[in-house]
Amino acid sequence: MENSVYKIIELVGFSEKSWEDAAKAAVSTADKTLRDMRVAQVTEMDMRLEDNRIVGYRVKLKVSFKLEG
Repeated sequence: MENSVYKIIELVGFSEKSWEDAAKAAVSTADKTLRDMRVAQVTEMDMRLEDNRIVGYRVKLKVSFKLEG
């Protein structure tokens, strides 16, 4: 069995619709430059407010991916 090493990075996703869409946006964007992502862990969720109204959802994620080589 081969040894593997993984790197963990933090991403922030934003959506005007939901926390779920914010998380999907972060992973979808990361997928364009990272290969072999394995786990995405939501570490924080918050909302953006304007005039006491919710205008957006923000999610912080820790994402792990396998290092090559």
